[in-house]
Amino acid sequence: MGKRRRVAERRKTNPAVLGGVIALVVGGAGFGVYALTDGGAAADERTSASDHKAVKTGPLTAAEVRTASTRFLTAWRQGRTTEAAAATDDPSAATALLTGYTKDAHLKDVTLTGGTATGAKVPFSVKATVSYQSLSKPLAYNSSLTVVRRARDGKPLVDWHASVVHPDLKDGDTLVTGESGTPPIKALDRDGGEVTTTEYPSLGTVLDGLREKYGKTAGGKAGVELRVVRGKASEAAKLSDKTLVELSKGTPGTVRTTLSPKLQAAAEKQVGKRAKASVVVLRPSTGEILAVANSGHGFNTAFQGSLAPGSTMKIVTSTMLFEKKLVTPDASHPCPKTYKLAGWTFHNDADSEIKKGTFKLSFGASCNNAFINFAPKLSNSDLTKEAQEVYGLGLNNWAIGVPSFDGSVPVQSGAQMGASLIGQGGVRMNPLNMASVSATVESGVFRQPYLVAPTVDHRTLAKASRTMSSKTQAQLKDVMQYTAAYGTAAKAMSGLGPNYGAKTGSAEVDGQKKPNGWLTAYRGDLAAAGVVQAGGHGGDTAGPIVAALLKMGG
Repeated sequence: MGKRRRVAERRKTNPAVLGGVIALVVGGAGFGVYALTDGGAAADERTSASDHKAVKTGPLTAAEVRTASTRFLTAWRQGRTTEAAAATDDPSAATALLTGYTKDAHLKDVTLTGGTATGAKVPFSVKATVSYQSLSKPLAYNSSLTVVRRARDGKPLVDWHASVVHPDLKDGDTLVTGESGTPPIKALDRDGGEVTTTEYPSLGTVLDGLREKYGKTAGGKAGVELRVVRGKASEAAKLSDKTLVELSKGTPGTVRTTLSPKLQAAAEKQVGKRAKASVVVLRPSTGEILAVANSGHGFNTAFQGSLAPGSTMKIVTSTMLFEKKLVTPDASHPCPKTYKLAGWTFHNDADSEIKKGTFKLSFGASCNNAFINFAPKLSNSDLTKEAQEVYGLGLNNWAIGVPSFDGSVPVQSGAQMGASLIGQGGVRMNPLNMASVSATVESGVFRQPYLVAPTVDHRTLAKASRTMSSKTQAQLKDVMQYTAAYGTAAKAMSGLGPNYGAKTGSAEVDGQKKPNGWLTAYRGDLAAAGVVQAGGHGGDTAGPIVAALLKMGG
């Protein structure tokens, strides 16, 4: 984020109001009136302290929710930071952030408009003015708070999280207004056209990441802005700082990306057809990222998601099995209805089975137990090594140009190791990782994906420690092409042959009625992967998204 110039504040003669006049608007039937006097609030405390009643438990009443939320919001809007913080279950954190709201974020003339409570959750809207030196601009947003009962005495308090102050804040983040330490950037696609969120709505997080990494070196000049500054927890999650209000424009530097305007526009359209959908398109021969899109714009699941990939992981598992000469595509290999391993009983989808058939048939049908029944012949670390050494996964060393998660295949034992073979257990991936897997199969070599060419900043791209043999590559293409032509991906991939291959996946997630649906595939010099969370089977959900993009060609 860089250093920001701070302006010394003048001491106010009226300590009850910070940062200017703060007003309150009451809205929403049943929410109540934020008009408690100081005496009324104090009287509440005295009554509570004198009664010495037993600790109250059970669900909160509407009156308790109304009283607790009113106490907090009244104190906040009147600038009584200590009192507002005391109305929460974490006064220390609340004090710091509420103080910074006026001192560091330079927000004044705050108006709160309450909505109707739903249970213990109380929505409210905020209007304020960002004022820094001679610059000012309005800020408006919606937020909410939740009232909880304190365990030790049953007192209703606001459940404190930074998101109460602003929904874009994670715990540990702060709001700061000042001269940005990072100049803005103008991102260009591979054809030289400007990349904007107006045209490509899901690229907001990507542009934030590009600015954070290249803003200081791209030749721009910083402006003045209100910005979310990420704390340690958000940095660990690879979240970028975010601009909320720009008071004065800086001079942007220029960063060229590898994005294809044609494919990016199509990717945005495709993910917009489903909720919680994400997709990535790569060029296997170079590793260039040609498109990335998410139907949800607040988090870049395509690059930073950490999801069980389900049966798409069977590509990596099959690579290991072929290299160890444990099986070949056309070898006879049954897929039993159930298989017991270390006290667990594994089932196939819909309790199907293949009594007599080849390994290729089981791969194409995505029959789980045809993979799990190899577990007794494997060491606990075999899959981890395969993923790292051949596919470059799980080493946390990709440098694509913006924050990314590089996949995780931990060493596991027993039933968890068996589950890892089918992309469950502790295995975690995202569409970027799985598109790279298909790209590696297509080209035979792992090439780290990238959004900004390494020549821009002379960074070193990750490499795999070894390359699969041409025989193994041919075997993988054989089973993936069979899946695309006759297996679970056939409907989605219809008409895309002959130089193509695919693998579907359905990953079960606790608490979800439907699995996450995956599909990863290649066609010529394109590879792509997509996921639709809680959508159902991959061939029906992610399949059409990926296939539509591969159909367009490079």
